[in-house]
Amino acid sequence: MADTTLNGSRRRGPQEIADDLRERIRAGELRAGDRLPTQAMLAEEFGVERGTVRQALQLLQTDGLLSNISKGSPPRIASSAPGGDQPQPTMVGLAPRLVEAFDAPHVRIDAVCMTSETLMLALGEPLRLIHEGRMRPESIDVRILLPSRDIDLAFPVPVADGSSATDEETVHRRWLATRNAQGQVLRHNLRSLRSSHGIDVHVTFRALPFTPPVKLYLLNDAEALLSYYMVTRREEEIDSGTKLEMYAATGTQALLFSFEKRAGHRDRAFVEESQKWFTALWETITSDLTLS
Repeated sequence: MADTTLNGSRRRGPQEIADDLRERIRAGELRAGDRLPTQAMLAEEFGVERGTVRQALQLLQTDGLLSNISKGSPPRIASSAPGGDQPQPTMVGLAPRLVEAFDAPHVRIDAVCMTSETLMLALGEPLRLIHEGRMRPESIDVRILLPSRDIDLAFPVPVADGSSATDEETVHRRWLATRNAQGQVLRHNLRSLRSSHGIDVHVTFRALPFTPPVKLYLLNDAEALLSYYMVTRREEEIDSGTKLEMYAATGTQALLFSFEKRAGHRDRAFVEESQKWFTALWETITSDLTLS
């Protein structure tokens, strides 16, 4: 016998509510990183009791479509949800992963990159949510590995034919200024949360003795995000209108691949080995880095 309300209309069950929300996720109406409406709002929308809504959310959680389920706030759409599981350009894909990571009470971000540009920009979304009072982690610990200023970079570099020592120095100096400026902005934006929200924040940089061919982001020891630096030969303006043919890499548009521990043995192994690799570099061949 179908479940009905007092006026005889048909009442939706948990499975039907879950199917409705699942279709919204597939259609992109609810995207990875978005919060669901509150249980009270969903109960009113579907004309059911909150217990029915809770059962529906449990079904979605079992399917891996929801993350960060707690009594304090509505859950978010998981980054592995349908419609959000395809690799996206790094600049597009990183922000929602960081939003999900910052919903944890203790946030840990480890990164290996040429500069901190992408991370600096992608952090804008979780920082905005913190300032709006929509999330509030207790602590944030960010560790970043960047190339040392003292090494010969593999890229960016002038094309060998016809380049001079002055060209090489100019390219290196421009990269170094960018590395330092972006790192300083990132550190300032995060540390400001200490005074504004009382969050325990630590941001530390160390210097790599080599040029990293990839970007790697490790989030809360639960997810590894990887993208490749795509090296191309192109002409760039480097100083006062001077153009130079050089080998340089793009990072923000390269596809970002996600590996999550909860996704299965292969992904779990990748996350764990990536974390071990990062920690080994941090504790052995890297050195203190001053952004100046």
